[in-house]
Amino acid sequence: MFIDSHCHLDKLDLTDFGGELSAVVEAARAAGVKRMLCIGVTLADFPEMEAKVAPFADVFISCGAHPLYIAKTPLDKQLLHTYASQDNVIAVGETGLDYFYDADSKALQQDSFSYHVELAGELDKPLIIHTRDAQEDTLSILQNGGADRCGGVLHCFTETLEMAKRAIDDLDFYISISGIASFRNASALRDVVRALPLERLLIETDSPWLAPVPHRGQQNQPAYVRDVAQCIADVKRVPLEQVAEVTTANFYKVFKRAS
Repeated sequence: MFIDSHCHLDKLDLTDFGGELSAVVEAARAAGVKRMLCIGVTLADFPEMEAKVAPFADVFISCGAHPLYIAKTPLDKQLLHTYASQDNVIAVGETGLDYFYDADSKALQQDSFSYHVELAGELDKPLIIHTRDAQEDTLSILQNGGADRCGGVLHCFTETLEMAKRAIDDLDFYISISGIASFRNASALRDVVRALPLERLLIETDSPWLAPVPHRGQQNQPAYVRDVAQCIADVKRVPLEQVAEVTTANFYKVFKRAS
């Protein structure tokens, strides 16, 4: 059994599923995906996302403000606190820093990120981190904010092995691998996967984006997390069943409120 630790079910185009999110969830179940974590990226979208996935007991939710939206919509810290405090929210994020796509809003991103870290510690809920071209600032804010108390995940990881090891050793974080690892030009990321212990890895789709091989060019969906797991199994030369078992156990270690 597999767990998709990071997907955006509310962002899917449901045309090919008869307009029904239930068809997406059923396809995932048929592929052996027993749990999915639907990730919040803006506070404005959170209530609608929450309502869409509410009928599915196997779908968890998080709440956060993605760094690439902060410049357009400054963070409402009180509203984030209200939403993230809900019992059905098992994690804080997606948050973090992205200097690749938006280097002009560094100060706004850092302020938002710092508050997410503070809030996660207060609520004792793990963090879901987006980081791109911001390794030192990401680690610094996490360390200074005491993120080791609540733990978390560096999601859709594409950074260096050094960053991954520091996150694991200094912050007790986990590293989540997406379909990018299966891309032909991702040999450096596969080297990172090969070097990291399976006991520190999660698997994700980040659907509807980044569909893994052999589905590249298609809309991604949680059912395809099995292919991400197969990629990891191939890279690490271990059975697929071992990847499924260990990454599932890892998910519950990080997201202790999941059940």
